[in-house]
Amino acid sequence: MADYLTIDDLEPAGRRVLLRSDLNVPLADGRVADDFRLRSALPAVRRLREAGAKVIACSHLGRPGGRPEPELRMAPVAERLAELGGFPVAAARDLVGPDARRLLSETAPDEVILLENTRFHPGEEANDPGLVDELAGLADLFVLDAFGSAHRAHASTAGVAQRLRSAAGPLLEKELRAFGALAEDAPRPFTVILGGAKISDKIPLLEALLPKVDALLIGGAMCFSLLAAEGYEVGRSKVEDDRVERLRDLLEGEYGDRIVLPVDVTVADRFAPDASARTVSVREIEDGDLGLDIGPETSARFASAAMGAGSVFWNGPMGVFEWEPFRAGTQAVARAVAETSAFTVVGGGESAAALRALGGEGRVSHLSTGGGAALELLQGRKLPAAAALEKWA
Repeated sequence: MADYLTIDDLEPAGRRVLLRSDLNVPLADGRVADDFRLRSALPAVRRLREAGAKVIACSHLGRPGGRPEPELRMAPVAERLAELGGFPVAAARDLVGPDARRLLSETAPDEVILLENTRFHPGEEANDPGLVDELAGLADLFVLDAFGSAHRAHASTAGVAQRLRSAAGPLLEKELRAFGALAEDAPRPFTVILGGAKISDKIPLLEALLPKVDALLIGGAMCFSLLAAEGYEVGRSKVEDDRVERLRDLLEGEYGDRIVLPVDVTVADRFAPDASARTVSVREIEDGDLGLDIGPETSARFASAAMGAGSVFWNGPMGVFEWEPFRAGTQAVARAVAETSAFTVVGGGESAAALRALGGEGRVSHLSTGGGAALELLQGRKLPAAAALEKWA
């Protein structure tokens, strides 16, 4: 028996279903700038509509801190969701207030209701029982499909799952299967490529992954803390000094030889898109240099490791890929991950964006909608919201 029910187990015909999706998308000039998460959320909406359910969708958007912010309202999301799905979507002007209740009574059975931003309510992130009761009171059943939020025990995720008969949506199912395969039986060699800015957030991940992987390749700003721990001078590159000793212990530990660091980097004289860029060996970084990407030799090594792997997990860019002079490392990794015959999982918004920019979105085994949740699963941890579903299985 599975650890959770699915939509088919709920028998949703003729019933109100609260659907927690991950519709946390970037907005620009009042419109959705990247609809990847909306397209990923559509299968659950379609399944429920086809089953005859009244769909009440909800999601957070940005970080408004428990109060309404006009620029983070869900109306543009509702508009784009309707365009993509080909069905009507009514945007409520509140989460659990009179407008949400009005729409529940007035909209047609096939019209999807999208509640206002869950994080406009101060009780969302606190998993406030009062808000949980109000959300649960809107529906008969609950479907959790927001993988990107499943590592948060919020009112609209874990809270409602404790109150209403609940199931996993198709996206959450797909995500859990993909990461279950990596965590439990990854095809060998298992190669993990990590990037991004802060290494302090990822030290527990490094410690958990090292015994399980064959190679752990590290780029992005976080590599400079490790290079400093190895004794290299890294100029003005970002280093988290209070983590260097712990990182040195990792490098000198039982699995330290599995960590693969850059051998060359692209540096600049300042943090700017038009900065003068040059490539240097990690042994030649000067006092004024600011490392902003991995270099071409490192890119080739990382790409070769991906091409020769049995399974690959990639999370985080290799440099400041938003700026053209510091994009090459991330592009090289994205291209290799798209072209390898390995079982490939890409997690995190920036990695997914880089992959999509190269047209590689459909060429990986699994393109995840969540970064933080993915890293939690790879550490062998349960996601609190997904674990709440087990009550009903």
